[in-house]
Amino acid sequence: MPVSHAAVSEVFSQLPSASIVGGNIASAWGKGSSYWAAEPRAILEFRSDESRPFRNLEEVLAAYRLAGDCPAELPKGMFCGGWIGFLGYELGRYIEELPETTLDELGTPLIRLAFYDRFIAYDSHDGTFRIVVLEMPHDSESPDEKIGALEHHLRRAREITVADPRLVDIERLDLSDVCCNMTRGQYLDAVKRIKRSIRDGDVYQVNFARRLKERFASRPIELFHWQNRYNPSGYAAYIDAGSFHVVSASPEMFISIEDGIIRTRPIKGTRPRISTAGPDADRINAAHRRELLTSSKEQAELNMIVDLERNDLARICEPGTRHVAQPRTIEAHPTVFHAAATIAGTLRKDVTFSDVLRATFPGGSITGAPKIRAMEIIDTLEPTTRGLYTGSIGYIGIDGTVRLNIAI
Repeated sequence: MPVSHAAVSEVFSQLPSASIVGGNIASAWGKGSSYWAAEPRAILEFRSDESRPFRNLEEVLAAYRLAGDCPAELPKGMFCGGWIGFLGYELGRYIEELPETTLDELGTPLIRLAFYDRFIAYDSHDGTFRIVVLEMPHDSESPDEKIGALEHHLRRAREITVADPRLVDIERLDLSDVCCNMTRGQYLDAVKRIKRSIRDGDVYQVNFARRLKERFASRPIELFHWQNRYNPSGYAAYIDAGSFHVVSASPEMFISIEDGIIRTRPIKGTRPRISTAGPDADRINAAHRRELLTSSKEQAELNMIVDLERNDLARICEPGTRHVAQPRTIEAHPTVFHAAATIAGTLRKDVTFSDVLRATFPGGSITGAPKIRAMEIIDTLEPTTRGLYTGSIGYIGIDGTVRLNIAI
């Protein structure tokens, strides 16, 4: 179905997240922009008891295509409409043969993507809000009517006051009610088994995870507000799927695709960072940054994943185009320092989005190396499925632009 960009209306305003309304809502990001979308035209959900996820995915993505180029009013590489949602970690079982010994306690979809023909975009570089709508064939609403509806939400947003969330003393929180999916003994035994596998040369590294569970009495959107105030993350996301909500505080990009160039940016290595100003903070932060920069262990971990991602991209990129676009560098985030690197390449012309997922999903930084063996060990030792955790959240634009995070 050919889809045209009907209009781009620039709006200068303050848009609190509380202005997000409706039953199906997504908040995403990309290249200095944040996106708010509601009331999708279509939803794809794929669950673990179904088959052929990638065929279903390609059929759905092919249903809409952009007629022409994105309008010049939109910054290059910006989301121009399409699908926003997530891919669960266990989608990897449809790519590799894995033990499947874990228990699915959450029952969330492996794929959930919603198609949006209208959204509000915020450009953090210049503080500009844009209303973007698609002109759909046989549409019941004109582009002007769609713009009018979103302008109404913006006007309502100006009337809403969002209270500054309360700062919480993390060190004094009562965590006695927090439940874990394994006992301390089970966890330590699993770590011993992983160390044994490393010593035996079976695997180089494994990203082992536990699930912590706690009752949350407030609204999920308020947790999203708190996160954005005290722990802002470059790839944060909020999804209201009706029966469940997702709040992600991810600092890590899994993949981006723009103009046929694919990039992945794994993070390996973290140290704390004090966000308050002062001579003690500067001294401590400098020491932590230097420690991360010079750690041979952290360097080796990232080097392994860079090699892994280079091999993954080799399956889908033009020969000779894979390269390390940015070698290991230390990034300062609000509360931590991270070590990251960027690997890039030019996609072959015949590669589909499903081919990209088959070659790269899930991200190597949250599995280990070699990836398949690390995933086998994870499935054997972790008692419950990860679900969305360490999968991906992001968007797939109808112009072929893609940005996915590592869901954390």
